Order: sequence, then structure tokens, then C-alpha cells
Amino acid sequence: MPNLDAIRSKLLNAQSRFLTAADSIPFANWQTRASDSSWSASEITAHLCQVESSIIVNAERILKHEPRHIPFTKRFRLPLFLVEYRVRRLRSPLPVDPTLLAEKDAQLGDLRAVRDRTLAFLDETKSRNLAAYRFPHPFLGMFTIYNWLDLIARHQIRHSKQVHEMATLLPNRVTPSQI
Repeated sequence: MPNLDAIRSKLLNAQSRFLTAADSIPFANWQTRASDSSWSASEITAHLCQVESSIIVNAERILKHEPRHIPFTKRFRLPLFLVEYRVRRLRSPLPVDPTLLAEKDAQLGDLRAVRDRTLAFLDETKSRNLAAYRFPHPFLGMFTIYNWLDLIARHQIRHSKQVHEMATLLPNRVTPSQI
């Protein structure tokens, strides 16, 4: 069983990094795209909420049953560290839900609530060994629930980098002298 404190720490660190990056986006530019082919900070935040919620809902669903036997040959997965790198852009298989788009403070509050739910899930399941429970990632292969929790943190770090880059491209960006 992995170290749950390490997973919790990664989740909290990733959240902190994202919130710091989000602070660099002015309220007026929260829903502004830096280019036609990119997402706004609002869309990124909605995406993060959707993905994390979806992972936790799937994990809760499969934990209601006995773990399925998955043959060794079907357990292949790519390394999780690839999630953090923004070398290759992938289109999310989960389209952004427009009902989740809102003002900056409301969305960041929603993001915090989703993370609180993930941490509660970690607390609720800490006495169980979740290593036998697996479900597939659309691009990277088969993950255990512990891998999925690690992926949540790495995915948020990936998007923290994206928001940070976006802040340098948007007009009227906040600089330390303006704060």
C-alpha cells in the first residue's frame, strides 16, 4: 500500500501551485483565451473540476464491488510523470461543461470543494488496500486508484504550467508592482 501522506501532500502541493498560477490571471481576463487554439483559465479550472470529480466518482463506483481480475498483459500503462509535461498537447476526451464556467472566485471555490472531496475520499478509504482496483485512462493505460490519485495531482501541475504561460500572453496581466 502506498504512503497516503505522500499522496495527500502531492494533492495539496498541486492545488497550491494551481492557485498561485491562477492568482496571476486578472479577474477581467479569467474567461479570456490567450489564443484561438487555447483554453481560458476558466475553462482549465472547469476541466480540472470535471476530471477530478469524474475520477473520484469512478473510484467510488468500482469500490462498491470486488476488484476485477485484470490480466497482467492488460495492466500496461505509461509512466505517470508524462502527465506533467506539456511537450505534447492532447485533446481532452471530456469536453468542458459550459455550466461550470463562472467568475474567478466562484470557480476557485468549486475547485477547492472538489479537492476537499478527494481528500475526504482518501480519508474514507485509508483502511482499505485499493491497489487491486483498476480502471483505464483514455491515453495512458490501466491505473490503480492510487495511480489515479497521483494522476490528479500531476494533471493539476500540468495545467498550472499552462495557466502560468497564459498569464504571460494575456493583455493587462498582473505584475508584482501592481499588487
